[in-house]
Amino acid sequence: MDPFVEIGDNPEIGEYVILGKDPAALEKKLEIGENCRIRSHSVIYRGNRIGSGFQTGHGVMIRENNIIGDNVSIGTHSIVEKENVIGDGVRIHSNCFIPEFVVIEEGAWIGPSVTILNTLHPPCPCFSECAKGVVIGKGARIGGNVTIGPHVRIGAGAVIGFGSVVTKSVPDNCVAYGNPAQIKKEKGELTCVSGLRKRPYDWEDNDE
Repeated sequence: MDPFVEIGDNPEIGEYVILGKDPAALEKKLEIGENCRIRSHSVIYRGNRIGSGFQTGHGVMIRENNIIGDNVSIGTHSIVEKENVIGDGVRIHSNCFIPEFVVIEEGAWIGPSVTILNTLHPPCPCFSECAKGVVIGKGARIGGNVTIGPHVRIGAGAVIGFGSVVTKSVPDNCVAYGNPAQIKKEKGELTCVSGLRKRPYDWEDNDE
């Protein structure tokens, strides 16, 4: 066992997985909690602290120094760069790109092919400071193929429609979509077009 890799009980590790990849001069351990499932061809660097119940799809890459909570799932071919904070129960679907310094709060849902951008003027010598500030709030839902720009905060419980380009922050529990995304209504005003529910997210009423 690599001395820089520490994994809890009952791991399930697929073929061709690389754990504890060594970025230059980084001597921190990779720590992963119990009951993880890491599928084939995934690469996870040293310096990550990952909770229990963690899952990846195939071919996921996670760079160093991320803090990832319990019961987080990251889908096939998604990339998580370094020094992000990802809360408990976050779901990141396939083909997503999460750059450096992003905060994704508890229970957020990130749809497939979402891209988050963190710098306005690349390459910038002030990157490590300027790139900070993107936050996806607790329980927010980001639809597929959304692009979120630098310094944007998506509020808790907000819903971003698929294909949107988000250039400005969205308040808590608001619905925004379009290019550029505009705030259209509050989450409680959504209707269930299928008729299967009273309204979208009514199953969460007891949690709000």
